[in-house]
Amino acid sequence: MADTTTDHGFIRHGGRKLSDYLVFNTDHKVIGIQYIVMSFVFFVFGGILAEVIRAELAAPGVQLVGGSQYNQLFTIHGTVMIFLWIIPAFTGLANYVVPLGLGAHDMAFPRLNAFSLWLLPPGALLLLLSFVVGGAESGWTAYPPLSIQTSAGQTIWAISLQFVGFSTIFSAVNFLVTIFNMRAPGMTLTRMPLLAWAMVATSIIQILGTPVLSAALAMLTLNRVLGTNFFAPGAGGDPLMWQNLFWFYSHPAVYIMILPGFGVISEVLPVFARKPIFGYKLIGFSSLAIAIVGFLVWAHHMFTSGMDPLLRIPFMVTSMIVAAPTGVKVFSWLATIFGGKLRFTVASTFALAFISMFVIGGLSGVFLASVPIDIHVQDTYFVVAHLHYVLFGGSVMAIFAGLYFWYPKITGRLLDERLGQLHFWMTFLGFNITFMPLHLAGLDGMPRRVADYDPAFFLPNLIATLGSLLLAAAALPFLFNAVRSLFRGKMAGPNPWRALSLEWTLSSPPPVHNFPTPPTVEHDPYGYGESVVRSA
Repeated sequence: MADTTTDHGFIRHGGRKLSDYLVFNTDHKVIGIQYIVMSFVFFVFGGILAEVIRAELAAPGVQLVGGSQYNQLFTIHGTVMIFLWIIPAFTGLANYVVPLGLGAHDMAFPRLNAFSLWLLPPGALLLLLSFVVGGAESGWTAYPPLSIQTSAGQTIWAISLQFVGFSTIFSAVNFLVTIFNMRAPGMTLTRMPLLAWAMVATSIIQILGTPVLSAALAMLTLNRVLGTNFFAPGAGGDPLMWQNLFWFYSHPAVYIMILPGFGVISEVLPVFARKPIFGYKLIGFSSLAIAIVGFLVWAHHMFTSGMDPLLRIPFMVTSMIVAAPTGVKVFSWLATIFGGKLRFTVASTFALAFISMFVIGGLSGVFLASVPIDIHVQDTYFVVAHLHYVLFGGSVMAIFAGLYFWYPKITGRLLDERLGQLHFWMTFLGFNITFMPLHLAGLDGMPRRVADYDPAFFLPNLIATLGSLLLAAAALPFLFNAVRSLFRGKMAGPNPWRALSLEWTLSSPPPVHNFPTPPTVEHDPYGYGESVVRSA
């Protein structure tokens, strides 16, 4: 197969010039970069919204925006960060790396892969246009009856998420078919990169859970547009049905946003510890266990909704059980680095920060799984702190670990380590200063989703706002580093980290069609310290 960029009208394959990244392109590597860049645009946008929110909460009273505008801000902030930042960023990394790590020439369905990507811009555009007609005001959870009473922006919000939902479903199908049918000769399931195992589990959740959310959004839209009564309590509808449908997807969605991060950490740590991954099969199978058990815990978000008290117990138990396979991963990572020759690069530092921050979020999650504690802190800032320790301290730290790790493979150049360390410490300190005090505010009873609050909560909110400024500023050295290194960074060579997985056997960046001949795999990709011979 000729290693050249192909151009068939508006459809291209391969990325040799800037215009190749601005059109419908079927090369999984180009699509991965498109996902990553697009998601970072929304990361910046969502971060700006967060800064306005924190500025409003810096002191009691009205600072910048009133109650209605505040509701719109935190609704769009949560929606953007979940559906247009974390999920697409991981999808982009996996799009780029998984086919290379499997020894495949591309994803199984290249045009479907590109179509999945290009469903996101119209969805994002609709989401932003919702501001024009009043904006969605019911939070990213969109609980009825509020979500069926607000302005037309709520309808546009619901329609925009349908685009994002179909994008994730199509991507999930593509990943499953690619992973199970396009592995290199000799690559058994137990020789796959652990990122591929993570994407299998993630894809299962997306295929089973996202249609439920899409159905709920369709019912919400019909309620608003055609006057149906699915969730309208005054007309015989049941608003709690929305909560059941929404959380049946949205609690597993937490694992959609964290399982790929588990895969990234499992790729990064062995390379810089120079040790084989500890408990390969346990890590792989625990991802599948999380995908299964994750569908059995949704009602722990509804302990205060008036549900039958007897139902609280089984959901409390399953919510605690799901911590077990997660603990398997954490102890496996710790065993991997224990006694290893750990090299502290920016990638490995973000990976270590991921473990510590995610453990804090996981422990507070165990508290929230307990019925009496959950009832006490429901809808307080304790929940906000927990969510951000999981999704920022966990997911975002893993995204940065993966970007610093694979940036040399994607661009052929190394990121500057000094700027990277500055980025890490600003992020780590800013994040903890922002969200650690919110645990205490929540335990003392400060409600979330309010634009004003009792002056007794002034100090933790002021500290959180100051921390958020440092956290926001942390993006600047990263963006500068990424752009500068693209043109002036040190040349990386094919394998600057001396890694063993298949993507590092190729040039940096890889050829358009990846492998000239299919590689033959004779070992797992984590045999550090062992005598390894690879035939290709």
